Amino acid sequence: MLIVTCPVCGVTGEEADFHYGGQAHIRRPASHDPEHVTDAGQRDYLFMRHNPKGIHFERWRCDRGCGKWFNAVRDTVSLDFKAYYPATALPPLDWMRAAKGEWAAFFAPKIAALEAAAAAPAEPKSKPARTRKRTEDQ
Repeated sequence: MLIVTCPVCGVTGEEADFHYGGQAHIRRPASHDPEHVTDAGQRDYLFMRHNPKGIHFERWRCDRGCGKWFNAVRDTVSLDFKAYYPATALPPLDWMRAAKGEWAAFFAPKIAALEAAAAAPAEPKSKPARTRKRTEDQ
């Protein structure tokens, strides 16, 4: 039995208290380009999934607590959950780097973008414009 913890509300429970939603980070073709959805693109969206031995990135829903969707990093060999993160976020950088096979190829450009952003010098913050206080005489 899997023990799952919701990162949103903090509820911990058995697998039956949550709903498995399949592979995480799947982009629906009709969402980003509805005019150019191909049969192959729709087929891949519906049926093609990563099935690695080792680290896997999954979607889960908290049925027992808040009802929110979240993502999890799980080892398919030991069945241990390694990390939980919001449904709209990327997994922790350490786990993206630990990914193998198809997951490594999927996360490679995202890791490169994060590292490039971290290496770029921060832009100086501009000071807010000063305004004069209005007095009673004005």
